[in-house]
Amino acid sequence: KGFLRKEQYAIALALIVDGEVQLGVLGCPNLPDSMDATPDETAGYAFVAVKGEGAQAARMPADGELGELATITVSPTDDPASARRCESVESGHASHDEMAQIAEKAQMTGEPVRLDSQAKYATVARGESVAYLRLSPDAKYTEKIWDHAAGAIVVTEAGGIVTDLMGKPLDFTQGRGLVNNRGIIATNAALHDRVVRATADVLGF
Repeated sequence: KGFLRKEQYAIALALIVDGEVQLGVLGCPNLPDSMDATPDETAGYAFVAVKGEGAQAARMPADGELGELATITVSPTDDPASARRCESVESGHASHDEMAQIAEKAQMTGEPVRLDSQAKYATVARGESVAYLRLSPDAKYTEKIWDHAAGAIVVTEAGGIVTDLMGKPLDFTQGRGLVNNRGIIATNAALHDRVVRATADVLGF
C-alpha cells in the first residue's frame, strides 16, 4: 500500500539459519535523508547487517547505483520527551489508540511518524526514531517472519533491541510465524525497558 501511495515501501531479505537471523538487507527505494523530507529523485537507501558485524547503509536511488556503505547506529538518547517514534500508517495493521496510550505512559510525548513497511526499522537503525511499536488490533494475529527478520537484525546490529510486546526475544524457530511472540517493540536500547513496562501497563500483561 505504501508503494501504491508513492510513499514508503521496502524490499526485505533475510537469511535465517537454525532459527538465528544471520544476514538482513533492506532496500527502501523511496526513503529520503530525513523522515521530515519529501521523497524526490534522490531518495532511496539500502541497509545491510551481518550478525556480529554491525549495520551499514548507503544511498541507493531506485534508478541509481549503490553508494558507499557507512556504519549506522541507533540514537543514544535516553530522554523520552525528545524522542520520536514511528508506527504503521494503516489502522488495520496497528492499534493507534493503544499505541498513543503506551507512548503517553512512557512519556514519549512527540507526534508519531507513520510510514509503511520495514522502512520503520530503518529509521530506528539510523537513529531518526527511537521506537517502533507493532500492535495488531487482533490479539490472535501471528506476525510473519518475512515482515520482521531483516529489519530486526538491522536494528540489533545498529545497537538497538527488538523483542515482542512482553520483552521476549523474537523466536524464528517456529516456521513462517512468530507463534511464540505477540507484537513487536524495536527501540534504540536506552528506552527499551521503559517502553516494555508502559506496554505491560496499558495492555495488562
